[in-house]
Amino acid sequence: MLLRELTQKLDEKQVWARSGQKVVRKYRCVGGSRKGRIVAKMSQCYAPIDIKKRAKLRQTKARLGSRIVRKTKRTKRTNPASRRVQAMNKATRRSTRKR
Repeated sequence: MLLRELTQKLDEKQVWARSGQKVVRKYRCVGGSRKGRIVAKMSQCYAPIDIKKRAKLRQTKARLGSRIVRKTKRTKRTNPASRRVQAMNKATRRSTRKR
C-alpha cells in the first residue's frame, strides 16, 4: 500500500464487468497511470506499468487490431453476460444521475 492511498480519499467508481461468463464488480480508475481503465483491484490504478507487457500488447494490436475489434463487437452483442453488464451499468448511471 502506498502513502498516497492512505492520505488521499480514493473515489474509484465501482462498475459491473464480465469475468468469463460471470458478472463481477470492478473499479474504474479516476487517477494514476491507468486513469479511465477498469481494473479488478483499486491498488492496480497506481501500480507501476510493466513496459514489456505494454510493448507486446502494442505489437499484437498492430497485427490483429481489426480482428480483435470485430470479435469484441460480436461478443458484446451476443454474450448474455456482456448484455447483462451493459444493462446493469446503464441502470447505475441513471440512478446516480437522478440524485
